[in-house]
Amino acid sequence: MKRVVVGLSGGVDSSVAAYLLQEQGYEVIGLFMKNWHDDSVTISNECPWLEDSNDALLVAEKLGIPFQTVDLSEEYKDRIVDYMFKEYENGRTPNPDVLCNREIKFDVFLKIALSLGADYVATGHYCRKGTLQKDGKEIYQLLAGVDTNKDQSYFLCQLSQEQLSKSLFPIGELTKPQVREIAAKLDLITAEKKDSQGLCFIGKVRLPDFLQQKLQPKEGEIIEIDKDNSIYSKPKPQFDSLEDKLKFESEPFPYNSSMGKRVGKHQGAHYFTVGQRKGLNVGGTKEALFVIATDVITNTIYTGQGHDHPGLYRSVLRVKPHELHWVREDLKLQNGESMEVRARIRYRQELQKATLYQFESGLYVAFEKPQSAITEGQFVAWNIEDELVGSGVIS
Repeated sequence: MKRVVVGLSGGVDSSVAAYLLQEQGYEVIGLFMKNWHDDSVTISNECPWLEDSNDALLVAEKLGIPFQTVDLSEEYKDRIVDYMFKEYENGRTPNPDVLCNREIKFDVFLKIALSLGADYVATGHYCRKGTLQKDGKEIYQLLAGVDTNKDQSYFLCQLSQEQLSKSLFPIGELTKPQVREIAAKLDLITAEKKDSQGLCFIGKVRLPDFLQQKLQPKEGEIIEIDKDNSIYSKPKPQFDSLEDKLKFESEPFPYNSSMGKRVGKHQGAHYFTVGQRKGLNVGGTKEALFVIATDVITNTIYTGQGHDHPGLYRSVLRVKPHELHWVREDLKLQNGESMEVRARIRYRQELQKATLYQFESGLYVAFEKPQSAITEGQFVAWNIEDELVGSGVIS
């Protein structure tokens, strides 16, 4: 009998995942990951780990499976929280959920599971795993969940073949209402429980409060750039090569404070991200004000009015060579090669038509239509049909 360790989070998805594996004849063990202790930065009791671990325990008892809690808070701090601080300090916006899966659930947690004699780990992610044979070798595919409204393959975009080989996603073939229905029939305590929100394992946090633990507030200026500014209508130079053209188009606009008017003050450019509209505390504008750029060196935030402001849009982004990852290593592009894909730059975004171009200087993702709020530090992921084949950090 194959043994599976399920990451029981205290939510409905992982509860049903454990039940389905039991039904499929696996020996199932439930393991709850405790990754965060500091409740001072969480808002209300939206995601207290204590309640979650109790719910996970009750589910395990109901299903009659062994259960234990592992404390991974040290690894979580080293690999996720410290990384987040560093990225924000450098003016980038990290995605802790993607990192959490790569570094914690499918690395530290996976190793613990294997040490318990497990053949696989399983989670309550809405995605599927496929396998195919190529050149006599088994290749694992990361496929979108059947529930297109809940597909979470994006969050697993940094997984490797090795990690996928040891992973199971039991609810990937189901929709969320079907999962809740199964939990209700089994009378599980998690059946009606709301989905957790906020940072992976930490819950809902006031991000500035969270960041202020390490990054000190620092007053700076908010500059508004007019949508008719000449920077947006400058003629493009002539390019010697496609690579030069893509490099130029992937660069953010070079703003300086003399280009616009001062409309307010902020407490630190590193607390803000491109596309953000809340928290600016600037009134009296005709349309909503959006962050179009941040500069942590001069501690300046550049803003523009309206969600159609040209400063929000770019068609090309770049991924540096060391921040590029192929889930399907066999599809990896060589220098000078290109590939048509559908890509997204954030979770829940509709997949967009794009072309990948690989050069020694990195990979360029050129979208058919300009994209709003391409944000440094976030992940771009690309699909061929419903298979996620690669991803990278936007630079």
